[in-house]
Amino acid sequence: MHVILFDLINIGCWGGCFWWMHRISTRQDAMLEQLQQQAHRIEGVAKEEHKILAELHPNVEAIKQNVSAVSEKVAEVKGAVDDRSGS
Repeated sequence: MHVILFDLINIGCWGGCFWWMHRISTRQDAMLEQLQQQAHRIEGVAKEEHKILAELHPNVEAIKQNVSAVSEKVAEVKGAVDDRSGS
């Protein structure tokens, strides 16, 4: 009689463990799905950012050249002004 009772308790415990593991597995699957969706969204944003930067890069290079040219002109004008005020 005691052996049958312990066997039934043992089977019940195994059933509880399997149910608990299934529950954990289901939650892990849901979390994995959310992480995959998030990764796809991040990848999409990164691709858009890359496109924008690719479009801006030539413009940035042109701006740098223009700034260099303006800096040279400012230096020339400053040098001319210094020469006039120093003379």
